[in-house]
Amino acid sequence: MNIGAVLVITLVSALITLFEWPRMNQKKEKMVFVLITVSGWLLSVVLVFYSTIPGPNILIEILFRPLGKLLDK
Repeated sequence: MNIGAVLVITLVSALITLFEWPRMNQKKEKMVFVLITVSGWLLSVVLVFYSTIPGPNILIEILFRPLGKLLDK
């Protein structure tokens, strides 16, 4: 099942790239597109295999918990 999900994610990423690539003219735009697409693909694949990774809410809670305690006083 995991391999199938990775294949679907890869297929969707490839289709998005094939659809958007010809419309881009500048080298910077293409570099940013590749960076964002590869980052999104990598995060998606990691979430397929390790679905228990804590979300960004946990990090925000850890960072702002001391501030919340300070404001409650």
